[in-house]
Amino acid sequence: MKKIEYKRQTKETNIQIEFLLNGHGKSQIDTSLGYLDHFLTLFCFWGNFDLQVIASGDIQVDAHHLVEDIGLCLGDVFKKSLAGKKGINRMSWVRVPMDEALVEVVVDLSGRPYFVLNNDEILPQVIFGQERDIWREFFKSFANKAQINLHINFIYGKNGHHLIEAAFKGFGIALRKATQIVFEEKTMSTKGLLE
Repeated sequence: MKKIEYKRQTKETNIQIEFLLNGHGKSQIDTSLGYLDHFLTLFCFWGNFDLQVIASGDIQVDAHHLVEDIGLCLGDVFKKSLAGKKGINRMSWVRVPMDEALVEVVVDLSGRPYFVLNNDEILPQVIFGQERDIWREFFKSFANKAQINLHINFIYGKNGHHLIEAAFKGFGIALRKATQIVFEEKTMSTKGLLE
């Protein structure tokens, strides 16, 4: 699998990405949002992805556009890195604890985009000075662009940072497991095709 290079520029954001699916968990990330840099670093480490991101946006408005657009871009490069999908595990799930918080992440690389975020009302309404909804928008954007089925379940927890961190770790782990080649010539679909 090859490194994917990607650029996207709009009036709201400017994003450059290099992504390697089967990497070493190394990342160089500068989004101008320290908390997002932190979570993407964890996503890469636990997913074993190599990722470089240089991104800027209209954060004087708020973080919404930048976080959402980075989700779109990452979903797009993830999809492009999975050409064919032959032999991959396809589905995976994981539960990740982070102190008092427990989060479940389930993925299916089916080619049919769908996103469910369950129990997100337990997140504080404001995290890192931003609305909690930006995290739903990040994961929804990734799932739609990557054309994956993604379910995130905040089982319980009190600290917003812990809940979001466990979600990013779990997302990395679930994608790593789902993309593992476990079948030599078999495509994991009774249709014989994963688009």
